[in-house]
Amino acid sequence: MADILVLYYSRGGSVARLARQIARGVDEVEGARARLRTVPPVAPVTETAAPPEPEDGAPYVDKTDLAECAGLLLGSPTRFGNMAAPVKHFLDTLGAEWASGTLIGKPAGVFTSTATMHGGQESTLLTMLVPLLHHGCVIAGIPFSETALNTTRSGGTPYGASHVAGAKDDPQLSDDEIALARALGRRVAQLALRLG
Repeated sequence: MADILVLYYSRGGSVARLARQIARGVDEVEGARARLRTVPPVAPVTETAAPPEPEDGAPYVDKTDLAECAGLLLGSPTRFGNMAAPVKHFLDTLGAEWASGTLIGKPAGVFTSTATMHGGQESTLLTMLVPLLHHGCVIAGIPFSETALNTTRSGGTPYGASHVAGAKDDPQLSDDEIALARALGRRVAQLALRLG
């Protein structure tokens, strides 16, 4: 069974919902299963440690999750056109994994959520791909054969799955956003099985 790591940070719930839909897409592929994990929050003052496990949702990621996965899907809310600090902080701790080639040859995709349609979804997705390229991942986007890319009036890009939460931070995904998130999960799972 190929484990596909669906790793994310979510504050308002939108990215967590995308992660669950992506995991469903992974689980639709015979021979693959999703492993949902999250990264802990960070703060400017770090005197108080985060609890060892979050109170709800997915468990915190462990670096062994990266070694054991056959593919990776990485999600973050958008912060000024870039990934959120907790995701960047986690990536910045992966020097040993980079040096040992832990992620080399593994397919990877990305996903995000913004408050507005033009809130930086595509720049966030693209900048999230840069560290994955440095780690030697095989990048997987969403091809235009997924018809929802041509019809969506909310989230969804060829660079990765996305959601537009709106000014009130509504985590409810549109039908197109769900379809594209599941498609991305299936795609990374299928690639992992072919490459494995």
